[in-house]
Amino acid sequence: MTSKNKAKVAYHALANKKGDDIKIIGISKISVLADYFIIASGNNKNQVQAMADHVQEELQKSEIEVRQIEGYQSGNWILMDYGDIIIHIFSSDDRLFYDLERIWRDGTGICVEEL
Repeated sequence: MTSKNKAKVAYHALANKKGDDIKIIGISKISVLADYFIIASGNNKNQVQAMADHVQEELQKSEIEVRQIEGYQSGNWILMDYGDIIIHIFSSDDRLFYDLERIWRDGTGICVEEL
C-alpha cells in the first residue's frame, strides 16, 4: 500500500471516531522521517485512545503493522509510527501546547481529496 493510501485510510479512521481538526502535512521534501504527518485531536483520553485503536484496526485490515506506538497509556499525545506516515493524536490542550503545525509549517498542507 502506498503512503498516500495509508494516509487516506488513517485520515478516515480518525474522522470515523470524530477526531477534531485532522491535518495531513506532506513532509517528504523537507525531512527523511516520513512522507506524511497526520495530526488530530480528541476531547479526552478515551477518545484519543479509541482513535488510535481504530487507526491500527483499519490499517491492519490491509496488513499494515504499526512499527511503534508511544504515549498510549497517558492518552495525551499518542504517536503512531508506520514508517512512511507518522500519526500524532493529541488531547486538545496538548495539541495547542506542542503546536506541531507551527514546527512543521514548511511542510505541505494536503486535503484528503488530494491523496
